[in-house]
Amino acid sequence: MDACSDPTISEVVVMAGAQLGKTETLLNVIGYHIHHSPCPILYLMPTVEMAQSFSKDRLTAGLLRSTPSLRDKVRDPRSRDSGNTTQHKVFPGGAISLTGSNAPSTLSSRPIRLVCCDEIDRYPPSSGTEGDPIALAKKRSATYWNRKLILTSTPTTKGASRIEMAYEESDQRQYHVPCKHCEESQVLRWAQVKWESDQPETAAYVCEHCGVLWSESDRLWSVRNGQWIAQKPTNGVAGFHISALYSPWATLREIVQDFIRVHKNPEQLRVFVNTTLAEPYEEQGEAVDAFFLSQRTEDLTPIPDDILLIVKGADVQDSRVEVTTLGIARDDEAFVLEHQTYYGDPSTPQLWGAVESDLFKTYTTESGREMRARATCVDSGGHFTNSVYQFCKKHYGNRVFAIKGRGGEGVPIAGRPSKNNVAKCPLFPIGVDTVKHLLFARFQITDPGPGYLHFSDTLDDEYFRQLTAERIVTRFHKGFKRRSFEKIRPRNEALDCLVYALAAYGILNVNINTLADRAVSKPEEPKVEQRTPRPLINRPRGGFVNSWR
Repeated sequence: MDACSDPTISEVVVMAGAQLGKTETLLNVIGYHIHHSPCPILYLMPTVEMAQSFSKDRLTAGLLRSTPSLRDKVRDPRSRDSGNTTQHKVFPGGAISLTGSNAPSTLSSRPIRLVCCDEIDRYPPSSGTEGDPIALAKKRSATYWNRKLILTSTPTTKGASRIEMAYEESDQRQYHVPCKHCEESQVLRWAQVKWESDQPETAAYVCEHCGVLWSESDRLWSVRNGQWIAQKPTNGVAGFHISALYSPWATLREIVQDFIRVHKNPEQLRVFVNTTLAEPYEEQGEAVDAFFLSQRTEDLTPIPDDILLIVKGADVQDSRVEVTTLGIARDDEAFVLEHQTYYGDPSTPQLWGAVESDLFKTYTTESGREMRARATCVDSGGHFTNSVYQFCKKHYGNRVFAIKGRGGEGVPIAGRPSKNNVAKCPLFPIGVDTVKHLLFARFQITDPGPGYLHFSDTLDDEYFRQLTAERIVTRFHKGFKRRSFEKIRPRNEALDCLVYALAAYGILNVNINTLADRAVSKPEEPKVEQRTPRPLINRPRGGFVNSWR
């Protein structure tokens, strides 16, 4: 906040963990300018809906109505001619506009002196067709000599994080705290947090200079007596980085407990690294070795009892259809049960008859429980699209879904279906890069358990070569780093089929752990005693007259 009111600093960057005061800082800066230095203000959030919610819950109810010095500055929106709406509020000497980074018209319509950009790592690469939303917002302040740009966010993926790049271009300030015992200054790092195996209550911070274990009160004392120190010369851009290790609202025991719970699951570990440690998450390697994965094969016949549901993914080529069968267990532990290839002409019913037999066949578990696939995704992009539409429309009641892949980061695993096609078949958009990032993270898990991928010993070496036929590359696009996938081998059908199977699991949207709990607690069905049916009494027909006779 001092940097935000420093006339020598034009840009402030805050890379911080969740619930560490980023948004509260922006609210304080807005309140200061409304009261002491009124000017045009722009508050930018990832979406318009988020901006509207922030305006109602945090700005109006939290700041303006609760602060006596601001209460009369902005008129009530219910009063006549107040000039106050949800997304635009007028006060003496200025106004504040709140919008989303996906609304280009708002970003280019008026001059702005103070630009506040919150959670910038969630912004799209382009605001409509007009370019980078931050650059558009920054251009609005070009005519002010005392302009200020504030960027805040928790980081996301290393190499593609906006806030990481902005912080690297700043003076990179870190919060140094003294040790209560040796008085040496240091930055709190996750590597210095120690605990006994699976005992978070023993967590303590180890001073990197004297080796003394800090108590919780020692840590809070150090935080109260710390100071910000820049790592690079200040060039008009002040950057701040802080993690939850400094938080007065979270103890080391709670932080370690969260880490123990998620450290084996790549998706949950990513959230911990981003929101708790305030560090960009680095993918485990750019490519996966086929031989490394082939060493995981095991006998999966009959299929393990741990499997709770089965999904399938099918890829259609010019001369064949390939199908992968995937079993899902608790904590998203997965089993690749088989991968089949059916040769023939996809425009003929004979080939689709063979595929149909595969999709609806029955599997038996070790205990004799019978299972069938709960959902299947069939790729409709590029090869025999109409045949795929007809097949999926016919079997839509059995959850056979036509899909079309969409590339790019941030695309959800499965979107809403549409019938905007010739066959009027429900078509699901699939975020293929999102699923591939998920898979590449799971490929690195080496111990069976949450997120681990098992492979059947019926899979040959060619399957694993196809499964590892792509790698992650980082390129610059319009000045920003983008991570994408490129082929390193010509055939990748095994990878595509596995992606589609996981997309089918995403479309089902099943809470697999709840399903597992129900399977464990399900009581045995009570036996019903077979009773001898009562004999029927032959009564004379004819109603009252016959019975009277």
